[in-house]
Amino acid sequence: QVQLVESGGGLVQAGGSLRLSCTVSGTIFSINAMGWHRQAPGKQRELVAFISSGSSTNYADSVKGRFTISRDNAKNTVYLQMNRLKPEDAAVYYCEARGVHYYSEGRSIWTESSWGQGTQVTVSS
Repeated sequence: QVQLVESGGGLVQAGGSLRLSCTVSGTIFSINAMGWHRQAPGKQRELVAFISSGSSTNYADSVKGRFTISRDNAKNTVYLQMNRLKPEDAAVYYCEARGVHYYSEGRSIWTESSWGQGTQVTVSS
């Protein structure tokens, strides 16, 4: 089994910055795409940013120019640098890893999608 461990959430004033991290633990052979979603109270979960194994990126229109996603393949970690935060960015941020190939209990396993538990981002106005 793989686990996704997120960190970096917290409380920040509007205009401030936060950096989220998400590490996929386990005996990992490869990860296809990694990224972030968010869900605010009373709203649907939405995709924020994604990065492919080849480092191609895509962003929600609402965060373009303010957020930057990156990954360290050697550490199986994805980062989300969030600048110029707005109150509407406040949400629980969830990490997702797609196409994870890993080793567990003597078997080679591939999973389509794995999720983290979420980290809270609060932006005060």
